[in-house]
Amino acid sequence: MTVNVFAKASDGATVPPGFLDLDRALEAILMVADEPQSLVGMASTLSTPVSAVRKAIARLVADFDGENGGIRRGFQLREVAGGWRIYVRAEYDDVARDFVVTQNPTKLSQAALETLAVIAYKQPISRASIASIRAVNVDSVVRTLLGRGLITEAFADSETGAINYATTDVLLSQLGINSLSELPHISPLLDDGTDGFDELS
Repeated sequence: MTVNVFAKASDGATVPPGFLDLDRALEAILMVADEPQSLVGMASTLSTPVSAVRKAIARLVADFDGENGGIRRGFQLREVAGGWRIYVRAEYDDVARDFVVTQNPTKLSQAALETLAVIAYKQPISRASIASIRAVNVDSVVRTLLGRGLITEAFADSETGAINYATTDVLLSQLGINSLSELPHISPLLDDGTDGFDELS
């Protein structure tokens, strides 16, 4: 986007050339981000001072919360894990979950299917163990599976605090089976007959 004049942010502050509105630029980034975004990271992306990004984030939080007579949105901007991300408001979790599980026709990606298979055969299993088996980062895929109701957080390890995941009845329903014991043994399908996959945990 090319602009030859300085634009103004929502509070009238000057925004560097190239951006019509800092608030809207941040909104666009946060809308597509699947990980919390740090102020420094967003400032770097937008070539904007961190202080300006911090003020813009505060304006967005207030805007989404319906302050100053605005409309309170069904989503909110929250600071988690050292960054900012847009989340569905708690009171609309059930609505969003039902939509994702029953209405969204999008098929799972190959990565999601592989991760789901690992969880189904090795559950309960931590995210780190899943990543070790698949040899890739699985954070976003696990979030997708949680969002679709196919897996759930079974428990947190008492020593490490790591969350262990397990499949849900939604998966059984989608597969048309009554229990995980009906899943086929996978060892014959593996070149090296990886231990631990012949039987369900």
